[in-house]
Amino acid sequence: MKNPYDIIKTARITEKAGKLTEKHNQYVFVVDTKATKQDIRFAVQEIFKKKVQGVNTMRITGKKKRERTAAFGRKPSWKKAIVTLREGEKIDLI
Repeated sequence: MKNPYDIIKTARITEKAGKLTEKHNQYVFVVDTKATKQDIRFAVQEIFKKKVQGVNTMRITGKKKRERTAAFGRKPSWKKAIVTLREGEKIDLI
């Protein structure tokens, strides 16, 4: 099993993530691109000591980036996980 801190890279604290937290008790994390839903569930339970109800993941393709030359580059792709906690559980991210 992987180290939980290698799976969860950082929490995304945005307006949209804040609304998800308030309405649906969901938290948004940037995770390792090879992490599975089971890995993410294990990592959140180990790091924050909270019970996870569900995990949704999505791959975000890197945006096109203009270079100094005529060729275009690309920012790296990453993976986002939306973790739903059980009723009554809460994570203090700030």
